[in-house]
Amino acid sequence: MSGAPVIAFGQQPCGFFPRRFLVAKVWTARRLQKEMGGEIVFFYHDADHDPRETQTTLRHRTTDEAQTLNFTFENKLQRKYTPLYAKRIPADWQANTARQLGAFVSAEAIEAFKAVHATNVADFCLEMYRAMGMLEGVRVVRSSDPAVRTAACAIDDHYADVPCEGETVRARCVAGALKLHRGGSAYQTLPPCEYGPAQISPARDSRLGWMQSVIGCTHYIAGAGEQAYLRTADAPDITFVARDEIDRSSEAYVDLPV
Repeated sequence: MSGAPVIAFGQQPCGFFPRRFLVAKVWTARRLQKEMGGEIVFFYHDADHDPRETQTTLRHRTTDEAQTLNFTFENKLQRKYTPLYAKRIPADWQANTARQLGAFVSAEAIEAFKAVHATNVADFCLEMYRAMGMLEGVRVVRSSDPAVRTAACAIDDHYADVPCEGETVRARCVAGALKLHRGGSAYQTLPPCEYGPAQISPARDSRLGWMQSVIGCTHYIAGAGEQAYLRTADAPDITFVARDEIDRSSEAYVDLPV
C-alpha cells in the first residue's frame, strides 16, 4: 500500500476498566507511530455478544487479592446472546459498582467511572477508555456501525443481529439457517427472517478480511491469542506486529492517564 501507515489493533470491549493486554496494544501502536508516523485505528468489535469479555479483574489496594466484577444484565436472553452494543445497563449498576471500587482503584479513577453516561455495555466501556486517555489521537471503527457493515466486503462466515423474544440477538449463520448456541453440540434454530449487510458481523475466522476491507491498514498489532488463529495469508498486504509484553495481561488497567 502507498501513503502514510495505518496502524491498527482490534479488540472486543474488555472490561469497564480495560484489560492490560489492550493497553499494551495501544502502547505498541503509539511506539510504531513515533517510529514511522501515520494513523492509529482501533477496530472495536462491539458486535461480540459474550458477557465474559467484559469481566473486569481488579487487585485490592491493601491485600493485592484479585476480584472480578462485571456488568449485570436485564434478563438471561440478553446476557447470553445480545451483542455488547445492545446489552442494556440496569439503572442501579453504575452506582452499586462505584461503591465497591474504593478498595481497588484511585479516587480519580472512581470519579472518571461515575462520570460516564452510557446506556449499553459497549458504549460504557468505550467512554471509560476515552476518559482514561487511552484513545487520544486514535480513530475508532466499530463493528456495530451500519455504515461500516455496509461498506465491508461480503462474507459467508458471519453472524446476524436479528430480533428474538423482544431482544436483539447475535445469531450464527449455519448452512443458511440462523442458530443460537445453547452449549456443547446443542443449537436453537431461529425462524427464517430477512436480514441485510447492516445486520452482519464477522465470525472469528472472517474478521480479519472483513475489517481490512474497511480500514485498509498497513500494520496490525496482534495479541497472543490472535497470533494463534489469524490467517495472515488472507492479508498479504499487512505487516503483523506482536503487541508489547505486559505483566498480568488479563487483569484490568486502572491508572490514569493511559
